[in-house]
Amino acid sequence: MSLCLLASATSAADAVIESITRDVARPAVLRGSFSQQKQVAGFRNPLQSQGRFVVAHQRGVIWSTLKPFPSEMVITADRILSRQADGSTRVELDAREQPAMRSVNATLFALMSGDVRALSSQFNVDARREGAGWTLQLTPKSAMLAKAFTSLRLRGDRYVRDVEIVEAGNDRTLITFSALTETPATLSAEEAARLD
Repeated sequence: MSLCLLASATSAADAVIESITRDVARPAVLRGSFSQQKQVAGFRNPLQSQGRFVVAHQRGVIWSTLKPFPSEMVITADRILSRQADGSTRVELDAREQPAMRSVNATLFALMSGDVRALSSQFNVDARREGAGWTLQLTPKSAMLAKAFTSLRLRGDRYVRDVEIVEAGNDRTLITFSALTETPATLSAEEAARLD
C-alpha cells in the first residue's frame, strides 16, 4: 500500500514539474532588470543592489550591476568573469581549470533561465503550482553544491520572477526580476562579444 502511495505521489510531483517545464518561456534572449537584497549573517541591514541582465540561450548570462557600484559578471558554461567599472576583468571561476565548477556555472545559468530539467538533475525538487504561478524549492543532491547552497527557491509564471538563495553559511539572497522582455530576439554585437 505505501509503495502505491509513494509511486502516486512521485508521479504527481513529476506531473507538476513537467507542467512548469512546459509553461516556462525559453526565448533565445531574455532581458530585464533585477533588484537584489543579500542578508549577511551578523549584519543588521541587507546589502542592496540593482541592475540589468541578459540571458542568451546556450550562450550565457550578462549580469550588470548599476547601483550601488557599477560592475558586471558574465557567466558562460566555461567561466565566470567579473568586470569592474574601470574596465579591469578577472576570471572568478574557470571550468577548464576546475572542472567541478562547471556544475556551479550550469546551476547559475539554469536558475536565470528557469531550466527546470537542468535544475532537477542537480537538486531535489519540491514543485508546487498556484494557478498560473509556481514555486520550486530546491535542495542540493551533491556534496559539492551543498558546500555552496543550503536551498534555493524560485517563483514564477511564464518567467522566473524571483529567486531566494540560502547559502551554506546561512547568508540569504533574494533577487527579484522585472521589466522582462524577449525583444530584440538576438544579441547585439556588443553583447555577443561580452559572452565570447
